[in-house]
Parts: sequence; C-alpha cells; structure tokens
Amino acid sequence: MAQGALRGPSDYSGEPPRHPSLRINAKARHLIDCDRTHHDFALLFSLPKPVLLISPRSDTKFFPAAQEPFNAEPARRDLVASYITPVDLFFKRNHGPIPVLDDIDSYYVTIGGIAGGPRRLSLDDIRRLPKYNVTATLQCAGNRRTEMSKSRKVRGVGWDVCALGNATWGGAKLSDVLQLVGVPYHTEITPSGGKHVEFVSVDQCPEEKGGPYKASIPLGQATNPTADVLLAYEMNGEVLKRDHGYPLRAIVPGVIGARSVKWLDRIDIIEEESQGFFMQKDYKMFPPSVDWDNIMWSTRKPQMDYPVQSAICSLEDMSAVKTGQVTVAGYALSGGGRGIERVDISCDGGKRWFEAHRYQKQGVPYVAGNITSDKWAWVLFKAIVDVKGDIEIVAKAVDSSANVQPESVESIWNLRGILNTCWHRVRILATPNLRSFM
Repeated sequence: MAQGALRGPSDYSGEPPRHPSLRINAKARHLIDCDRTHHDFALLFSLPKPVLLISPRSDTKFFPAAQEPFNAEPARRDLVASYITPVDLFFKRNHGPIPVLDDIDSYYVTIGGIAGGPRRLSLDDIRRLPKYNVTATLQCAGNRRTEMSKSRKVRGVGWDVCALGNATWGGAKLSDVLQLVGVPYHTEITPSGGKHVEFVSVDQCPEEKGGPYKASIPLGQATNPTADVLLAYEMNGEVLKRDHGYPLRAIVPGVIGARSVKWLDRIDIIEEESQGFFMQKDYKMFPPSVDWDNIMWSTRKPQMDYPVQSAICSLEDMSAVKTGQVTVAGYALSGGGRGIERVDISCDGGKRWFEAHRYQKQGVPYVAGNITSDKWAWVLFKAIVDVKGDIEIVAKAVDSSANVQPESVESIWNLRGILNTCWHRVRILATPNLRSFM
C-alpha cells in the first residue's frame, strides 16, 4: 500500500456521516445459531455486534461508532422512488472501518502479474483513459436474507429487500487499463498462465485476520470491453464517497456485489481464483441439505452472476391499506446482462396472474436487450390492484433467457442465506376507514 495515501484504519473513530433514514442492520442477532459458534469463527465475529446494534434507525446523521461495521439499507419506498438511487440512499455493506485517503496526489494502484513486473498507476493515469458511464445495479448476495431465515436459521447480515441500488458509475474500463499495461483485449490466459484478475482493497477485515478484502473475476471478463467492468472514480456524476470506495473501486456489472471491490490498492493477474475468505469460504451457494456440520467449501465455486430477482417495495408485509385501488411497485433484475421480459403479479397468492408495467427511464419504453435500455440495471415495475379484503400479493420476474424465480424459499434455502430469489409476497390487511396514502 502507498504509505501516507490510502489506508485502512483499525478503529471506527473516523466513520463518515450517513443519511438518517437508512435502516441500520440490527437483525443479525436473530440469525446466529449460538450452538455452532465453533464453526467459521472469523465469519461469526465479522457480523455487526448484536449487543450494540439495538436500534434499526437513528435520529442523527452521524451514527454512533458502536455500529460496527456499518451495514444499512434504505426504506422500501425510498429505494424505488427513482430509477437512479441517490448516493446517500444507496445500501452500505462493510466488513471493517471505512478507509481514509490522506493525500490524493500520493495515491496509486499497483497492477501485478504482468510482463515486465508490477506497474503503478495514479488516479490521473486512469483518468487519462477514455471515460465510460455505465448504469448498473449492485446487489448484495444476502439481499432478502431475513426472509430466508424465517424458514430455517442462516448466518449473515439480516437484510430486508433493499440491499441493492442502481447507479451510474463513471470511470475507465478495466479492459483499457489492462491493455495499457500490456494485456490485450479478449485475453483468456496470459503467457505466464494468468487466468484471473484479483482486486485487493486496503480495509482491515476480521475474516482476513485483519488483512484486506479481496475477490477475483475471470481474465476473459476483465479484458472484454463489452463486459463493462470499470475502475470507477465517480458515482452518479460525483466523486465517489468514502462509503462507496473513494478514490477508486471495481464495478463488475451483472454479478453479486461482493466482486465489486472498493478502495482499490492492487490489481493482480493470477493463475487461480482469489484465495481470499470471501471467494473461498463465503458467498457460495449450497443445497438445503448442507449445514455447518457437513459443509465442504471446496465443493462449490464462488458465486458470480445473480439469478433473476424481484421484490415489492411500495408495501410492507402486513400493511394496512384502505380498500380500493392500491399501487404495487418494486424492482426486478437479473445477472449476466439479461433483461427482464416480464413481471407477473398475483393477488390471490399465486393462483392467477397479470403482467405489471415495466420501465427504466422516463419517456423511453423498456425493451429487454434493446440498445435504449440499460442491460446491467434493474427494471422498475408498477401495477394497480383493487383491494376489497385481506389478500396476499405476489411478484415474480422472468428474464430474457426465460429464467423465472422459484416459488418457495425452502427449495433454495442455504446456510449462508444468499441468493434468496423466491417469489416475493406481501400480505395486505384491508381497512375500509383507513385514510389512503397510496
């Protein structure tokens, strides 16, 4: 790491301010199986300290340092109020204290594993490359984990349905950066045998025994200009905020957010996948039969693309609404750049369905796969339903490859509570005399 430039502090005394409406994630205390704390000790103690996270909200813009590490999501309605998620309302996912940059002129990122030895690039070097703006949704692999935990206990931060956000990221394509240091476009393997690109941060993670967060992607993806992998220095037209990776982060569209590493220190071309904790002992999808007594991490590949997903955000479960017309709105997205072909809505628990209206940008019809649509971004949906009594409203999305969300959470349950993409359900309590805010 460049001494005196970007550094990962060991305490939480210098945390940045956060928006007061964010819901601090305090639910992990309900998801820990205390009888099995001898398994994956580092993982368990990386979770927010349950005795300190006592309130899901704060009345001040400066949250107490006791929220360690800071993990928070916006309210459902706030999330889908706009196609582009405001920076302050973008979910926060951290594993340690937020890194600090003392001197922007001293910052550089080191590119290793290349012919001729490591190469240092300053932020100005990267800014001199062609700039691209890519609108992409980042979604935590644990989004909707709390819902999955209601089936059986899982371990991890207890997210609701808002551990994601859609932003326009500005920066240089990683393919251009790698070409600058001698790695051509569409390279699958280098002469020295490199097949993966590893991003290394500067933050101090308990899971890495105080070392930095790291993750990798295939070299072929990194060197493919159409994959739109960025080294981003802007978010929604502004310089990155500290919470989101200032001064430089990776943006890997179409895959789980865990691969879009923040606060970059190094980028290394390596022979095998990253051997870091978050690639080898986390963010892997296991079948429901696997528990902490029989888990074998090496039997599964690290998760990359996100499956097709949707969630209703205009209503909370067990919402009381006035009888009559009610708006059902939310988001849908799929990994790998696949578009959303349709979003289906049911008002009787999944017996009968009708199609919701899908949209991205105002005044531009959304067509999956069309050049006018953002292929890496979510699609918002809206439908009007007539509520006459208590009902269960269900949403499910279908992507452009005809992948559809599974019906039940039981069929996809896994001990880490990741990739909960089952039908999203909200139960509505009809109240004839309730004042309507819909």
